[in-house]
Amino acid sequence: MLEQDRIIKINIEDEMKSSYIDYSMSVIVSRALPDVRDGFKPVHRRILFGMNELGNTSDKPYKKSARIVGEVLGKYHPHGDSSVYGAMVRLAQEWAMRYTLIDGQGNFGSVDGDSPAAMRYTEARLNKVGEEMMRDIEKETVDFQNNFDDTLQEPKVLPTRIPNLLVNGASGIAVGMATNMPPHNLSEVIDACDAYLDNKEITIEELMQFVKAPDFPTGGYIYGMSGVREAFLTGRGRVVMRAKANIEAETTHDKIIVSEIPYNVNKADLIKSIADLVSEKRIEGISNINDESDREGMRIVIDIKRDANSSVVLNKLFKMTSLQSSFSVNNIALVNGRPKTLNLKDLVSNFVEHRHDVVVRRTQYELRKAKERAHILEGLIIASDNIDEVIKIIRAAKNPNEAIAGLIERFNLTEIQSRAIVEMRLRQLTGLMQDQLHAEYEELMKQIAYFEEILANDEVCRKVIKDELLEVKAKFGDERRSEIVYSSEEFNPEDFYADDQMVITISHLGYIKRTPLAEFHSQNRGGVGSKGTETRDADFVENIYPATMHNTMMFFTQKGKCYWLKVYEIPEGTKNSKGRAIQNLLNIDSDDKVNAFVRVPSLTDQDFINSHYLLFCTKQGVIKKTSLEQYSRPRQNGVIAINLREDDQVIEVRMTKGDNEIIIANRNGRAIRFNEVAVREMGRTATGVRGMTLDNDNDEVIGMICIKDKETESVMVVSEQGYGKRSDIDDYRITNRGGKGVKTLNITDKTGKLVAIKSVTDENDLMIINKSGITIRLKVADVRIMGRATQGVRLINLEKRNDEIGSVCKVVSESPEEADPSEEDETIINSENISSEEQTNDEE
Repeated sequence: MLEQDRIIKINIEDEMKSSYIDYSMSVIVSRALPDVRDGFKPVHRRILFGMNELGNTSDKPYKKSARIVGEVLGKYHPHGDSSVYGAMVRLAQEWAMRYTLIDGQGNFGSVDGDSPAAMRYTEARLNKVGEEMMRDIEKETVDFQNNFDDTLQEPKVLPTRIPNLLVNGASGIAVGMATNMPPHNLSEVIDACDAYLDNKEITIEELMQFVKAPDFPTGGYIYGMSGVREAFLTGRGRVVMRAKANIEAETTHDKIIVSEIPYNVNKADLIKSIADLVSEKRIEGISNINDESDREGMRIVIDIKRDANSSVVLNKLFKMTSLQSSFSVNNIALVNGRPKTLNLKDLVSNFVEHRHDVVVRRTQYELRKAKERAHILEGLIIASDNIDEVIKIIRAAKNPNEAIAGLIERFNLTEIQSRAIVEMRLRQLTGLMQDQLHAEYEELMKQIAYFEEILANDEVCRKVIKDELLEVKAKFGDERRSEIVYSSEEFNPEDFYADDQMVITISHLGYIKRTPLAEFHSQNRGGVGSKGTETRDADFVENIYPATMHNTMMFFTQKGKCYWLKVYEIPEGTKNSKGRAIQNLLNIDSDDKVNAFVRVPSLTDQDFINSHYLLFCTKQGVIKKTSLEQYSRPRQNGVIAINLREDDQVIEVRMTKGDNEIIIANRNGRAIRFNEVAVREMGRTATGVRGMTLDNDNDEVIGMICIKDKETESVMVVSEQGYGKRSDIDDYRITNRGGKGVKTLNITDKTGKLVAIKSVTDENDLMIINKSGITIRLKVADVRIMGRATQGVRLINLEKRNDEIGSVCKVVSESPEEADPSEEDETIINSENISSEEQTNDEE
């Protein structure tokens, strides 16, 4: 042959196309994707079949893994020993398979990612579940095909009684597609199969009543159901998994105990990642982490520092480590040799149809075998009834073939029957054996009738399938390992912050911060005070408000706009830091500033926001009442809270229940008291009505209080020079709104103008902040109740400084006991939560 005759010229583009298509189809069909019927890729199917052919079953001794791998490699799967051994090892790993199919003995790896021992060291055999995969395979239930060298036969699919694809899941990367299917609980899946057998029109939602969610071998929590539902409905979704972690409180410090981790998470890598986050200071509050896992189970112990909040640390671990991870569901499997994305009903129906096909083929096989045996028995019975004549014919024959022919001619038998008679043993001539022949024949007739009924009646066939499934459930079904938490998959930002008490400080120039309440100190009346906040030149602290971290802060500017922030969104600062410019947190105009603030427990509580109101008071004495609900939808750019007249400003905003008594005070020491019901409810953008008539153009309103409990509350007023007093509420008579009011403090040059009015009880403390930044905390109980028109007593000593009081705030006192004057730096700060009733009091 000439050289040029051996060269075939082809188009390289066509060759690349056809070759790559051949390769990709080989990967898709014969390597990477599982069959929807038995849930296996070829390698797993060949491993189980090879072990079964070896007789390596659960009732026999273990065999060396190398022996099994050699069998599979040499007969069915010529693709390398490591691929076969790796697949076999996974079938034996309890943390990888929801229901293991192989019983391994030796080192088969660990959840820490340790490699298994070499196959020459380990041993294995099929377990009971693995044997169920091949039950009835010898009864022509599935098609067989030639192996790679056409010397042996191997099954195209296994006649499994277990819905393996749903129960154990699968994962694989093919060409242009991949599959990733989670495991499920066997009992739930079989219940769903039974429901489908009863009603083929069943919906996916109805099937989800049985198969509630995936069930991972490592346990943990399935966190949220939206991804699960999407995966069941469409075949694609995202299942969020969380570790099972409990907080154990001890006298010295808390501990987080992790007993179950998400599926496919490497425990050793998880611990290392947590340690790295701690060393990088990305997670604060962890002092130590130990792996105390043993044969009893998993136990990861995370020690929490004494001053850290264990719940916050745990939530940060969920967010930043694989203690919370997700499983991306992609249900692609081979249906009739073609890859297809399958929903829950598709998976159930394909398995049930496979079982139907297996049962029908098995019944046909058993019927054929029963008829063949019955045919022989009919001949044996004829022979036993005519035994003397049969013996005579056999003895007269020169050879077996002549005897067979003689029997056929005499008794009109078939060759098969005649041959069975000739080969019959003498012991079958006894009377007992003849009775057994008749009994066996009668039993066979019943079986043949039953098999024919299965094949003729689809309802009977479905009952057989169902009974076999229920038998599997009784043998291997168990409880769920993964618990379902019906909540959102998204992290709630509040999870990362303890609901601690804070003090929100806002300076005159608009600097804001949050500081733990415990940083402030309680002193006696008349003390000098301690340095509270560093401010810029010409700036001073103007507002200070107590709140908790999970509260919503509503900011009201002097121009009448409303903004929202969660307390944890406000930057934290020390007692001495100046804070951060509020313009950097809120979209406030450069010529505007926050003048009032309201703390709300939650803007999502409909009962709360519909039963509470916001009461506005302006510098010119205008008052307005609006439902809190109209301010319950935060916007980044804020909303108009009140329409103001020219030269007016918002000075106070209170949250009320609509039935309080209101007291408004002005700089000249006068106050007016009236019922809140006198102010009608208005819209969010309304202007309001007159609440107090001012004395002159230089006068202005300095504050407004809402009285809730006249028995325990009293009116506290404070002047610029540090004087203040408490008066009974009844000293202020109730009048109509809009009047000039009555005297509340005797204003003199010594006292200065009025700067604050508060409603207080003996349990309150006062936080007084000077314009120079000096703070003092004193107990309200130390200030005696006096007449309405008196001058009051000195609350803070300003004689040594050219200073004035900038802001006054009340907080809840921890104890009525007074602090020792010699220990004025001792911290005696309230550590109790502010009650919900206090939250509606609108402390500033």
